[in-house]
Amino acid sequence: MKKATLLLLSSTVFALSAHAAPKTSTATGAVEGVAEASGVTAYKGIPYAAAPVGKLRWKAPQPAAKWEGTRKADHFGARCMQLPLFSDMVFRSDGVSEDCLFLNVWTPAKSAKEKLPVLVYFYGGGFAAGDGSEPRYDGESMAAKGVVTLTVNYRLNVFGFLAHPELSKESPHHASGNYGLMDQAAALLWVKKNIAAFGGDPKRVTIAGESAGSFSVSAQMINPQSKGLFAGAIGESGSLLGLMAPAPLAAAEQTGAGFAQSIGAPTLAQLRALPADQLLDSLKKPGPWFSAVQDGYVIPRSPVAMYAAGEQAKVPLLAGWNSYEGHYKQILGEAEPTSENFAAALQKLYGDQAAAAQQAYSGDVKQAATELASDRFIAYGTWKWIDSHARTSGKPTYRYYYTHPRPGQEGAGHSVEIEYALGNLAGNKVYAWSAEDYALSAQMQTYFANFIKTGNPNGAGLPEWPQASAGAGSRLMQLDVVSKTITAGDDAHYQFQESQAKR
Repeated sequence: MKKATLLLLSSTVFALSAHAAPKTSTATGAVEGVAEASGVTAYKGIPYAAAPVGKLRWKAPQPAAKWEGTRKADHFGARCMQLPLFSDMVFRSDGVSEDCLFLNVWTPAKSAKEKLPVLVYFYGGGFAAGDGSEPRYDGESMAAKGVVTLTVNYRLNVFGFLAHPELSKESPHHASGNYGLMDQAAALLWVKKNIAAFGGDPKRVTIAGESAGSFSVSAQMINPQSKGLFAGAIGESGSLLGLMAPAPLAAAEQTGAGFAQSIGAPTLAQLRALPADQLLDSLKKPGPWFSAVQDGYVIPRSPVAMYAAGEQAKVPLLAGWNSYEGHYKQILGEAEPTSENFAAALQKLYGDQAAAAQQAYSGDVKQAATELASDRFIAYGTWKWIDSHARTSGKPTYRYYYTHPRPGQEGAGHSVEIEYALGNLAGNKVYAWSAEDYALSAQMQTYFANFIKTGNPNGAGLPEWPQASAGAGSRLMQLDVVSKTITAGDDAHYQFQESQAKR
């Protein structure tokens, strides 16, 4: 054979091997991913637990079955059962199914020896909707920053958070509800066992999420099942320590039993026999909103009490909220934003505490009402989490206040920061992003990536982000086109909200 022919053959073989689909092995079997143009490898739709169907509906997640050969991990698995509740949710997943316990991995690693930091991101959606396939959570951009990035599906609404006396009775822990939170903990255990195969370091895992995902992070920090499975936490808008505290188990069981009765399936056997679609359809009628439960097991006792006692995971925390989490009309209704109308609204909300509320929320009426609506919804709970962790964890805590609106919007509403933080503006075609938007996204993503890598958001070329402190006068980072360190100016809000929480 001529030398030129040999050279041609050898170069062809090299080219084939260089472009072979990336593969790696997990504890349950081999997976084949997709090499993206960025150099990141994506593995989508990997089962981390068994399908929670039939007898496994409303049970703790069970280990995923092993498979023979190599599983193609080139598309997102099904999203968990949910109704179309939020207009801003875009899905790339394989339909809706009760068989939905999949996760997705984006890795920049070229070998399993790299031991890169890991981000595990939990989606938002009120514990009722959401999916790991949403473009705003896509992990490729963060992976390109040197972070192995995962999104995790977890059970939602009645499938994920139903408490019921019969469920508590059959549980070895005498608890029910919180199956979605158990799913997240199972995913973290999967990460511990498998992430090294993707070039990740199981000792350098940061958990993060927005809205219900942020509530989830605050829950995993006190969930005994997740102990030791992560080294850092990021929360964007929300925690279990606010005005939407988890219902006690007895109350949640009563709600669940009432719901079961109302849909004509009062027994657990009848509930498990219902087709998933029929059970989902039952949520279209007015009824309970299923959410996290203080079950004595996953959430052992009051989250406020647990954080106050320093019983949460002792890890660095980066958390904050947006300037327009709520809207002034949630306080004023259709009334004009005048001092008289605001005073009347406060009287209706707070009765003999109205004057104290007026003093705490002073200044421009529209702004004050917006801030009150934000606090009542989600900002107070996020503040309480940050403040408690700063008091009792002994670990660095970093607070932010995000104030940059999307193009054409009035203010920085709930969830608008996600695409900025994860570097996914380009995936949202609804808005005409400007150079300023992309610059803020690059800065915010760098802060997040630094925190995931080191437990500290600071780095070269970035405005200094000081640690938060407990009580009044905390320092924080205002994230905007011009980001800057500020001193908290909203202490009066939270002193008032604290006084209400204790009443």
